[in-house]
Amino acid sequence: QVQLVESGGGLVQAGGSLRLSCAVSGRTFSTYTMAWFRQAPGKERTFVAAFYWSGGSTYYADSVKGRFTGSRDNAKNTVYLQMNSLKPEDTAVYYCAADGSGIWPRFRLGDYAYWGQGTQVTVSS
Repeated sequence: QVQLVESGGGLVQAGGSLRLSCAVSGRTFSTYTMAWFRQAPGKERTFVAAFYWSGGSTYYADSVKGRFTGSRDNAKNTVYLQMNSLKPEDTAVYYCAADGSGIWPRFRLGDYAYWGQGTQVTVSS
């Protein structure tokens, strides 16, 4: 069983930064594709970023390119999302997701079998 637990959300002013973490339980974390999605109030959950398990490949949504940077620490079974230059439109619940299929790239909701409970990010103007 794979469990994901996000942390690091909070309230920040526009232009500020936050770093989200996602701790993953599971012996094969190093072979999972990991991703972040977000869901703003009243809107659908959308893709933010994904990180392939091998070779450092990453994929970002256009709306966050140049501002958000993801990374993973396989030794700690943790994936991170560094969010800089935050905007009010980044306000959302951020979810961590994992996929063990080995397929790349993966940026659709249905591609991911495992999800965390989410962490709230609120950016004030």
